[in-house]
This record gives sequence, structure tokens and C-alpha cells, in this order.
Amino acid sequence: MFSGSIVALVTPFKKGKVDYDKIAELCEFHVASGTDAIVPCGTTGEAPTLSYDEHKKVIDVVIATVKKRVPVIAGTGSNSTDETIMLTEYAKKAGADGALITTPYYNKPTQRGLFEHYKMVDDTVALPVILYNVPGRTGVSLAPETVAKLSKLTHVVAIKEAAGSIDQVSAILSLCDITVLSGDDSLTLPMIAVGAKGVISVAANIAPKDTRDLCAYALKGDYAKAKELHYKLFSLCKILFVETNPLPVKTAMAMAGMVEEEFRLPLCPMGDENKAKLKTVLKEYGILK
Repeated sequence: MFSGSIVALVTPFKKGKVDYDKIAELCEFHVASGTDAIVPCGTTGEAPTLSYDEHKKVIDVVIATVKKRVPVIAGTGSNSTDETIMLTEYAKKAGADGALITTPYYNKPTQRGLFEHYKMVDDTVALPVILYNVPGRTGVSLAPETVAKLSKLTHVVAIKEAAGSIDQVSAILSLCDITVLSGDDSLTLPMIAVGAKGVISVAANIAPKDTRDLCAYALKGDYAKAKELHYKLFSLCKILFVETNPLPVKTAMAMAGMVEEEFRLPLCPMGDENKAKLKTVLKEYGILK
């Protein structure tokens, strides 16, 4: 249902407020660039620092701007099942095409708790769900066996797999036929090689066409051209995680004049040394002159 290059959209701020006009501008940029789908209010969108009203309005603005030209997959995950359901219900009512739902963070639920969390959402809201496994952020990982069990639920259609492991993807796909989407930009090509269908991408914020083309070539089996783009993107993908995401990508976008270099605490500006490294990579890539 969802495949290709799916951008994990940043949330631009201006003088402490969400810049909704800039969000609309970025959505138009991605539609024009051929991005296959847009995810507002994910990790890259700094969702934990958004108020409920802001979170909902970001979803509204993206949906209203995109106008069904590409799918919109709203980030609605939380460490509270009730809150997750509330946000997912809102996304459905607003017209989202799906919901990206992270494993509950901080609580560290068991595999049974993780299953029951997603099952409650599945039972309550009739909206396609992409599971989001990112243990480096949440402190808990979906076991492949749990993913296989969850794949049988009515509305679970995919998983964003960000454990950084090809073995994890291989184990999942050996147990079920759920759509796997890479959650690590530098692993997109190897994950597609073992059966993934695309990426939910940070790099697509700054290099949308190359990220889209890499996925397109790989998915049609043209691994020679996909490999060229993999190596072209590789240094960019790695530098975008030199500090906590989304600090580098938002800083890169600010350097390119796309957004303000503004974050909400506890996120703060990059260190000068890493910022200099980022600028060098952006120049080498051709994003900056």
C-alpha cells in the first residue's frame, strides 16, 4: 500500500511558533520532487514538542496542501495507548491515508504489551497503520514474531524498521509478508535487496529526487543505478545522524535557505565542529555552492 521514498517531514518553527506557511511550501516542494508520500509529526517532525493543537493543525495543513496528490501518513504514536488512539482518530477524521505509530517509549512494555497496544488501536480506528520500530529512541524493540502476529490485524499494513539491522528485516520477512520500509537512510538499498519496499526518509527532506530515484531503481531491479545513488547519498545520510535527528537535517535545510534553524528544547543547535562537517558534506554533494 505504501512504498518508495516517503519523507519524514520536518516541522519548521519561526520565533517559537510552528510555521504553517512553510509546511505548505515544503509539501509543494515534495510533490514537485516526486516524493511518494509525506509523514508529518514523526520523530523528524519533533512531534514530542508539539502541543495537541499544533500536532492536529500540522496534520490538517499537510492534508489540505497535498490534496490527495500523494498519500499522507500522520505520525500519531505516543507512550499512552489512549493518546495514540485519540491522535489516530483525529488523523482519520482529517483525511489522512494512514498512521505511523511508534512503539510506546519510556514505559518499556513487554512483547505482549506491545501487541495489545497496537491491537487496541486496530480495534478502535479503521485507518491503515505502519508500525514503527525504533529501539534506539524508545528503549524497546518489536520482535519479528510480534511483528508477524501484528501483521494479521485488520489495519496493520507495514512496518518502519529502524533497528539498523538487515537481520531484523530478514527475520520479519521470513515470518510474514508485511510491507517493510527502511527507517535508516543508509540501509535503504540493502533493505530493499532483501525485500523492503522503500524508506521513510530523513534525507529526502534535503535530497528528495535522489532518494526517490534510488528507491525506484531498486524496486524495479536496476541495482546498478540504485547502487550509484546509494554511494552518492551515503555520506549525506551518515552526516544527517552525526547528532540527534532532526538537528542535522534541519540545520542543512537552514543552510540551504529552506527553513529557519530553530528547534524546541530539549533539542538545541548543533555543535560548531559537527556543523562545519555538515557544511562540507553539503558542499561536496552540491546542495551548497
